[in-house]
This record gives sequence, structure tokens and C-alpha cells, in this order.
Amino acid sequence: MLNLIRSLRPAAVLLRTASTAAQPCARLSTGPQQEHRTFYEFRTYSIRPDQNAAFLKLTNEKIHLRTAHSELIGYWSVEYGGLNQVFHIWKYDSYAQRAAVRAALAQDPSWISEYISKALPMLTSQDNEVMYLVPWSCLQKPLQEGGVYELVSFQMRPGGPAVWGSSFQAAITSRDVPGYGRLLGAFHSEFGLQNRVHALWWYESADKRAEVRHKAHTDARVVAAVRSSVGNLDTQRNQLMFPCPFSPMN
Repeated sequence: MLNLIRSLRPAAVLLRTASTAAQPCARLSTGPQQEHRTFYEFRTYSIRPDQNAAFLKLTNEKIHLRTAHSELIGYWSVEYGGLNQVFHIWKYDSYAQRAAVRAALAQDPSWISEYISKALPMLTSQDNEVMYLVPWSCLQKPLQEGGVYELVSFQMRPGGPAVWGSSFQAAITSRDVPGYGRLLGAFHSEFGLQNRVHALWWYESADKRAEVRHKAHTDARVVAAVRSSVGNLDTQRNQLMFPCPFSPMN
């Protein structure tokens, strides 16, 4: 019996080796690598309900102290999809530049005394993400002044753009055509929740956005593109935002 067991061991090893060789190798690459160092910091501040108006007024008066250090892309007040919140985007050419900006702000007496020391007590939380533009998107400007902005946040399933990139692109670009909203940028997370993508849209008005939404539901081309990508989606959040008076995107 012992001799029989010993004779079977080499065969078992061969079977395990063959089984392992037959399994597909996992793909470690998640898609095109980031080619540019430029990144965007997304910041979301939650404001004490009784301090919302005061915070916006202070920021409107003192934002120049902050924009003297780095480029502000846009600053918005959230109207739907979050209460007493502001959302803003800052552009940096490198992580070294951001570190230098943060160091300079910490030593800026005007910034500290006139703004940050007054603003921080008005907030209940702060959050940030580091985002890159996806390879097929570039930062655009609104078609005209005014209007409303929608930030759509998609939490995709693990695997990265190699798994869901093509279908996600098709779903987004199917609506980036005349008669729909204007896509200002599509962004993929680097720091913050992973496999997260944001699409920033512009519309002439909130009612125009509602009209476009209804139109998309009856557009076979859009419906087909969305259905092909929804299998890779875990959650989605939509926020409608109004630009602050000092926002470059206004």
C-alpha cells in the first residue's frame, strides 16, 4: 500500500502543474499609463448650516489670497445631492508644486489671519481627491456664462480602465454631442476611493438638464451605450451645483 501511494505522488504533481499552467494569467496593467504630471485636486467642504452664507461671503472676499498661490479651475455651491457643501477644483503641475504651495500658504500671514482662521470654525468636514483627466478627455469651458454644473461620480468595480474603460467612454461620449449637455472633463482617481470616475457637465439651466435627462432615456443610441457599461458600475452619485461669483468656470 505504501509503495502504491509513493508511485501516485509524481502523477499528482504533474496534474497540479498542468492545471496551474492552464489557468489564465492575471493582468496587472489597468490601462494606459498617465503621460502627464498635471493633476487636479478635488475638494469638498461641508459647512455648518448656520454658517453657510457667512462662509460663502468670506470666501468671495478673500479667495484672491488663495489663488495667488495656485490655479483655481472652479468653485461651486452644491444645490442638489448635498446640503451646505462647496466643491472646488485646483490644478497642479506636479506633486512638488502642490507641496510648495501648501508650505507657502502655511507661512502666509494674510491667508491665515484673514481667511483660514475664520473659515475653519465654519466647517464640519473637509475631503479631497487627486484626479487625472482620462486619456480621451481634455478640460473644456462652458459654452456661455451662467448655467448649472453637474458632477456625476461613478464608483466602478475593481479592475481599472483595462476592464471597464472602453464601455465607460462609450457611455459618457454618447451624450457629449449637440443637443445634450457639454462635458467639461472626465477624471479618474489616483488618491481617494480607487476605481472612481467623475464626469463634470455643464447645462444652460436645471430645467435644460431635466429635459436632456428625459431625452437620453428615449435615445436608443445612449441607452445601448449605458447598458453595456452598467455591469461594471457599483454606485453613482449626481450633484447639481451653482458656480460661485468668483469661480473661473462661471
